[in-house]
Amino acid sequence: MRFTVLGPVQAWVNGGEASLGPPQQRAVLAALLLQRGRPVGVTELVDALWGDEPPSDPVAIVRTYVSRLRRVLEPDRVPGTPPQLVVSIADGYVLCLDESCLDLAVFEARLAEARRLSKEGNPARASELLRSALAEWGGTPLSGVPGPLAEAERSRLVELRLGAIEARLSIDLVLGRHEDLVSELTSLRARHPLRERLSELLLLALYRCGRQAEALEVYRSTRQMLVEELGVEPGPALRELHSRVLTADPSLSLPGAVLAGGGVDGVDAVDRDGECDGSVPDRETGVDSDVPSPDEGERHRDGTDEGAITVQPSQLPAVLNVFSGRMAELADAEALLSEKRRPAVVTISGMAGTGKTTFAVHWAHRIASRFPDGQLFVSLRGFDSDSTADPEAVIRHVLDALGMPPHEIPADPLAQAALYRSLLAERRMLIVLDNAQSAEQVRPLLPGTSSCFVIVTSRTQLQGLVASNGARPLWLDLMSPDEARDMLARRIGAARVAAEPQALDAIVDLCGRLPLALAVVAARAAMHPCFPLSAIAAELTEGQGSLDAFAYGDPATDARAAFSWSYRALPTGAARLFRLLSLHLGPEISLPTAASLAALPPREARTFLADLARVHLLTEIAPGRFVFHDLLRCYAAELAREHDTEAERHRAERRLLDHLLHTALGASALIAPYRETVRPPDLLPGTTLEQFTDVQRAMGWLHTERRMLCTTVVQASTGPFAGHAWRLAFAMVSFLDRQGYWHDLLLTQQAALTAARRVSDRTGQAHAHQALGFAFVRLQRTQEARPHLERALELFTSLGDPLGQAKTHRLLALQDIRDGRYEAACGRHQLAYALYEGAGHLSGQASVLNELGWIHIMLGWFKQAVDYCARAITLHQESGDLMGEAAAHDGLGYAHHCAGDHATAIDCYQRALVPGRRIGDRCLEASALGHLGEAERALGNTEAARAAWQAALSILEELDHPDARKVRDGLRLLDQPQPSG
Repeated sequence: MRFTVLGPVQAWVNGGEASLGPPQQRAVLAALLLQRGRPVGVTELVDALWGDEPPSDPVAIVRTYVSRLRRVLEPDRVPGTPPQLVVSIADGYVLCLDESCLDLAVFEARLAEARRLSKEGNPARASELLRSALAEWGGTPLSGVPGPLAEAERSRLVELRLGAIEARLSIDLVLGRHEDLVSELTSLRARHPLRERLSELLLLALYRCGRQAEALEVYRSTRQMLVEELGVEPGPALRELHSRVLTADPSLSLPGAVLAGGGVDGVDAVDRDGECDGSVPDRETGVDSDVPSPDEGERHRDGTDEGAITVQPSQLPAVLNVFSGRMAELADAEALLSEKRRPAVVTISGMAGTGKTTFAVHWAHRIASRFPDGQLFVSLRGFDSDSTADPEAVIRHVLDALGMPPHEIPADPLAQAALYRSLLAERRMLIVLDNAQSAEQVRPLLPGTSSCFVIVTSRTQLQGLVASNGARPLWLDLMSPDEARDMLARRIGAARVAAEPQALDAIVDLCGRLPLALAVVAARAAMHPCFPLSAIAAELTEGQGSLDAFAYGDPATDARAAFSWSYRALPTGAARLFRLLSLHLGPEISLPTAASLAALPPREARTFLADLARVHLLTEIAPGRFVFHDLLRCYAAELAREHDTEAERHRAERRLLDHLLHTALGASALIAPYRETVRPPDLLPGTTLEQFTDVQRAMGWLHTERRMLCTTVVQASTGPFAGHAWRLAFAMVSFLDRQGYWHDLLLTQQAALTAARRVSDRTGQAHAHQALGFAFVRLQRTQEARPHLERALELFTSLGDPLGQAKTHRLLALQDIRDGRYEAACGRHQLAYALYEGAGHLSGQASVLNELGWIHIMLGWFKQAVDYCARAITLHQESGDLMGEAAAHDGLGYAHHCAGDHATAIDCYQRALVPGRRIGDRCLEASALGHLGEAERALGNTEAARAAWQAALSILEELDHPDARKVRDGLRLLDQPQPSG
């Protein structure tokens, strides 16, 4: 038996590969494999698969997956005997497996053996073992496995592999194989340009090959990339190597002299979790350092030397006496400290202005007593408007704070870092690193032992610390409405806010519940105690769309200045995308939308969106979907007006509308393939479209983007893209109708009519009038419907559009039916049928026949109704219109039911339900369910009738449909005794 996770999750049983089932079932197996014989609770498996959005009854789904895995992994197990591989333990499972059966365990064992051989002076054998270990990898780890656990583990394992590769390359340099390594290192560095270790190794290999100029170019290009992409200089190891190459340091030519990586061969730098073990190079590596010996460090720790440290720093800033809210976040933070294996590092991230520093200081004061050796507070100025703190300067500052005499602080930065770790070893200290820019800036400041506790705040997510250093992340979101109100009350007085509750709520909304904005407004209110809160709310309302109301000249409390610090740290492409995203009108932004706005390939747009999310200028609320805070949108819009020309913004808006219109028309063509269509404007180059392979995906996109699409139609209807607006409204008609969003249908079609009139487009006006009439019909506002339908008919007739005329005649016929004018309705349908027949539109002809069937049912002519509906089914089948066929089956069923043939009616209704559910036509589904309940009740099947009507009622109530009352009446009748005889 063999299992793999260093690539696709696979299993081999009885000599053949096992079929592990769907991706989520593989994810369950992966979670058990990664625990390496430790029990995994069912709730842990639920979190691993779905995170914060589990499906209904996730525990049952997990147990089903486990049951299937047991059958696959133990095919020879006798039924009734307990499983031997996936064993139940308490409320969970454990995978009982020999370590040698898992590729990850084999990889780690060989890595450990290579480390041992390296320490014993056998680099050649260590290199062989590392190559053998790396041969276990079969591609991207856990590829194809979904879920939060797989995502986190995938990052860790990728980092582990890279560390092993770097260790093997270091050993090969020790063995004098520099000629063979240059091409491999060049390729690796191209794939991982920000890994300084690879640049160090390539630089040294090139130097040893006599290619000094190329070696220096490696440093130059690496430094340029680090400065441009991250805003940081190269680390001390790379800088020192560069200096030694410039001076042609003779020790660099020695085969045994390699780079600072922990040990002669670098294997010691990779431990079981792929982390640096904190070791410092010595003179055997060819790197000069004044690292104190272990004995010297011990003397410092026990206080027996003249350089002993006796200072107990207490550097935490004063706690804010008006701190409020954040109770849930504080509880989460305290829970981390209460864990059996307390994390050594906690990161607190969030967008600018969420109060990360205030929260960290407040929490640090609460827990300071648990760390009796002192508290350090260091501002790393990661997003400061001036300059980012250099880790070397920070370490010198900390050594000074710890009371280290200046003359005993070594000059070499590596030695300073070693001394810093030595001084903190076995001490119980609390360290707050505020406003970090990146994981690279923080790592040199992390103690080497877990006795200390580090709190890091940052606008970035610091995923590197989570993946490689075991940091536990906390995310600081906006305040809740109650917390925001409480914050204002504490700062300007409870009586004042109680006197104007409506104004208070308006201020909270206008500040977007952002603590920084609330603090600025509270300060203004406190400075002017005579100002009513309603006046301050009015001032904020007048300034909407601008950050002027939150700017008072102090960079520490200026929202615009705070946002700018994050913005200036962005790469050029990400900064441009951030500005252009302000042109997007919806609450959520998808990857294709962002790519279209900036005319970027989706892969490049994804990278830039990740950059924005990393510094919390955007929030990723679901994979590939992002949201703006309102104030950040204002800031982005200001920047766009300042940096992007009007023509550039115009083209970006056009690409956005092209993306939405063409994608919506594609979705509509899948949902209603037999509906008439309109021709969109040509795509502007750089536009990315969503592609749908089936109806479900098309419906899913429209559901997700509905609010944004409706907003876009309304906003665009009065601007330069009015032609896009009415066409986009047209594309949404079928979806909005079938889902019962009739108020949205009315809103968008009113805007569509405005847009079509603005551009004098008679076709657009005809479609808008037709859809408006339809919306009024759905909303039971029949008197308002007819004028629009009659105007639509006039326009379609003058345009010579037979399909538009036919559809309008059918809608007018529906009006006639509601007025009891059945003969007039039949006349309308005959006109519509002739128009469809002339155009060769089979689906339209079939729909008219079905509607004629319903008229005859209302007239009591059931035999004729059956004939019309049966003919409709035949025509729909001929045209391939499954949805129309389902509607005709519903009509045929009702005709049979009214004729007394309830069994045949039930069969027809059940035929109507399948495609109705598949395509998501909720009105048709509710109609068929309602009719099904009537037929079941007529046959005396009370419980079947109840189930059908309850299902219908839930749909109709959600749609706010008037037929819901009729279904409720039917359910009440079921509970009443039936008359005898």
